[in-house]
Amino acid sequence: MTSSTLPSLSPKKIHRFQTKILDFYRQHKRELPWRKTTDPYKILLSEIMLQQTQVPRVIPYYTQWIQQWPSIHDLAQAPRKEVLATWMGLGYNSRAVRFHQAAETISTTFKGDVLQAMEHYAEVPGVGPYTSKAVQIFAANKDVVTVDTNIRRIFIHEFDLPESISDNDLWKLAEHCLPKGKSREWHNALMDYGSQVLTSQKTKIPPKTKQSTFEGSDRQIRAQILRLLLREPLSLKQLLEKIPVSQQRIQLIIEKLEREELLNQIDRKYTIKEK
Repeated sequence: MTSSTLPSLSPKKIHRFQTKILDFYRQHKRELPWRKTTDPYKILLSEIMLQQTQVPRVIPYYTQWIQQWPSIHDLAQAPRKEVLATWMGLGYNSRAVRFHQAAETISTTFKGDVLQAMEHYAEVPGVGPYTSKAVQIFAANKDVVTVDTNIRRIFIHEFDLPESISDNDLWKLAEHCLPKGKSREWHNALMDYGSQVLTSQKTKIPPKTKQSTFEGSDRQIRAQILRLLLREPLSLKQLLEKIPVSQQRIQLIIEKLEREELLNQIDRKYTIKEK
């Protein structure tokens, strides 16, 4: 997207847009535990937990996690089985393993400096461009932008853009609209406006990716397998006795869990993989 294709992006229009979003936020902002800290580790934790998970579900898990592992070094030294057990119920359990691996990398390679690690996010497991920018924004108020599904929906609606707009164009538009020196407040405001006012139900703008149904899905079976193996190692036969699905299906799921380094096999029994 170039300036010539955005004739409506006058300074006056951008200022009106900024004022509307920030005024809403100052009156209706949500009180969330990760907004009460600038600790990059805690911000990173919240961003990982909030991936594909609603805020109300995340809050108790976030609170418990911080009590259990208050620093990146504490988490890096924790047993993987314990990390996974604490995560269970939050969904997409591979996030827990990747976050644990990320903590190990940040603790050793980056000496616990989360912000420095975010500037080299390609070296950190489970961290991509969105998350790396979000941590820099909310922890350091850095003048960079990031675009999640809420922010994408706001820009499409407010600037009458096609839903097919590219990520690259959206990020360029986001950079045009960023009020310098207010990155933390601005992004919190956008997220609240998108979740409370310009919802997907109201705008009819769907997210780019749709979450699959959990009931009866491979995700549900994965969770069942992990819950069982957190209690004790089990053979394939024992798993099939407890989870009534076909052997072929459960084997495919187990193979994927092994590739993701969530479990391994010892003496013909599956167990949660440690570091």
